[in-house]
Amino acid sequence: MRDFAAALGLVFAIEGMLMAGFTEQMRKRMAAAASEDPNTLRAVGLGAALVGVVIVWASRSLL
Repeated sequence: MRDFAAALGLVFAIEGMLMAGFTEQMRKRMAAAASEDPNTLRAVGLGAALVGVVIVWASRSLL
């Protein structure tokens, strides 16, 4: 559970740095994402989650 909390904190930190550093670009990207097909967003989200799980698994098992 501690690893999950640390990972969640990193997500918030990275997202916050992007929003603070690239405000206009992030606004444009979020507007573009809002107009995308929901199934496309869902597929991209599931793909990203799968990649994240593989990265965590590999870092725990192989390193």
